[in-house]
Amino acid sequence: ASALRSGSRSSKTFKPKKNIPEGSHQYELLKHAEATLGSGNLRQAVMLPDGEDLNEWIAVNTVDFFNQINMLYGTITEFCTESSCPVMSAGPRYEYHWADGTNIKKPIKCSAPKYIDYLMTWVQDQLDDETLFPSKIGVPFPKNFMSVAKTILKRLFRVYAHIYHQHFDSVMRLQEEAHLNTSFKHFIFFVQEFSLIDRRELAPLHELIEKLGSKDR
Repeated sequence: ASALRSGSRSSKTFKPKKNIPEGSHQYELLKHAEATLGSGNLRQAVMLPDGEDLNEWIAVNTVDFFNQINMLYGTITEFCTESSCPVMSAGPRYEYHWADGTNIKKPIKCSAPKYIDYLMTWVQDQLDDETLFPSKIGVPFPKNFMSVAKTILKRLFRVYAHIYHQHFDSVMRLQEEAHLNTSFKHFIFFVQEFSLIDRRELAPLHELIEKLGSKDR
């Protein structure tokens, strides 16, 4: 219960995230993704399946990464507090300030738990928006879908970066590092496959990304 009590994060962030409806085409795609992941070849697992729509593939995986990161961050919330993480950082050289362009236009400096709460709530709102992430068959994706997906993934990366830089000792104590590394590697291979995040945005974890990639060449 300590994680629930000590986190200032709204319970909204922790409800099981957007679930892809069973029986839908997106659900089939998610099952395909899970099956190919089981093969152990992540480079292959992230590739667009034959005959599938790129937007839909990116949508399904974005929802999945959001759920994974939410669970991973959920395991360490009690260590990520206003006092332990007064700023949202990824090591000493990278600090993030929050703005969503609508409610908060001018970037604000805030603690990591506050930042991640803003970020996850913002992502959830995008994923729940049927005009951006249509769940019904035949409903087209909007023209700006790719730029929305890129912004979501860029922001989700920051949660991985914060966990790796500030909380990796806790992750190791909880014996979650294999889970974290697999999730992050899948995420990185996915964004590399479709060029979804600028290299400079990935800089805080550049060395780790190089290391993960070199094992798979």
